[in-house]
Amino acid sequence: MNSFPIVVIGAGPAGLSAAIEAAKAGAKVLVIDENLKPGGQLFKQIHKFFGSRVHKAGVRGMDIGRQLLEETKNLGIEVWLDTEVCGIDQDKNIWAIRNKDTSVNIQAEKVIVASGATENAVRFPGWTLPGVMGAGAAQTMINTNHVLPGKKILMVGSGNVGVIVSYQLLQAGAEVVGIIEAAPQLGGYGVHTAKVRRAGVPFYTSHTIKRAMGDHCVEGAEIVGLDAGWNPIPGTEKVLKIDTLCLATGLTPLTELAWIAGCEFTYIPELGGHVPIHDLHMESTVKGIYIAGDISGVEEASTAMEEGRLAGISAAADLGCYTAEEKRKRTLEVWDHLNALRCGQFGQKRRDAKDRILKVGKEMISWAVHV
Repeated sequence: MNSFPIVVIGAGPAGLSAAIEAAKAGAKVLVIDENLKPGGQLFKQIHKFFGSRVHKAGVRGMDIGRQLLEETKNLGIEVWLDTEVCGIDQDKNIWAIRNKDTSVNIQAEKVIVASGATENAVRFPGWTLPGVMGAGAAQTMINTNHVLPGKKILMVGSGNVGVIVSYQLLQAGAEVVGIIEAAPQLGGYGVHTAKVRRAGVPFYTSHTIKRAMGDHCVEGAEIVGLDAGWNPIPGTEKVLKIDTLCLATGLTPLTELAWIAGCEFTYIPELGGHVPIHDLHMESTVKGIYIAGDISGVEEASTAMEEGRLAGISAAADLGCYTAEEKRKRTLEVWDHLNALRCGQFGQKRRDAKDRILKVGKEMISWAVHV
């Protein structure tokens, strides 16, 4: 049996940030990830981050990923890659498969689950044709594997993922023939949508995909307008000649391990669906199991890193690595960063949604007060 004071599941922005904070406090940390490389989504993100200097503003995601990996290495954090966690119990026993053929058991005192999220699929005639893919898959192809997924691309969804990936596809040499959005207004930040619009990409609001066309692969797509009740409007159909259809239709938190561990959940549509209830320190309803990043509700990588820091500080403090006053001081610092990220038109909605998780958890404390 392998034993570690803190085990972090997921080596993305939230998991690495959690591990770094815990290791800085003096805790021994193991990071587990099912992928062959650590870093999660950061290495697909070639765009510069927003916010302030403390939020890595002006730094590209892939460079932030390199910084986190360098810190992880310098702190001597143990990382197991190609390792899939299959289960956790309330005593923090972890079952995993290493290198796809070796079963291992791990006993942890504290567990931080930073498992991320998965792309949502949309069903329509032709949705299984080769050439239909998630926007994240297309982003992986162009930014990580340097392979163009297609030459003429239609993006479904105008949120930040849809418009950012569309712009990156343009940079990679593809033609984005359009971005369709079922809602009557665009969903992404203005700075992102403006860049794509300036590049000549048309937006089709109040439109949805009717079908993907082609015998053996995508050769076209038929879109249709929607009325105020989200019903297709006969006669508004339009056929676009494309070879790739990308779906940027939201993300769902990857919560299976938290369910298995017995964590209590609540349903928050604005955050992606069912999410584990947690307190201001990111501890779930199972004592000693913390969550961070998209598993706690889908937001940006900047928020995921701050939540990871918070979970790492909390887990280390609960092991005795910090005094109560040190924990309080560091927690307040992270909450200042989180509140700064959750302000404005889009951020306030996420902040309100997060507040509902605390209320479900019987912790009626204002986010402004923190602790």
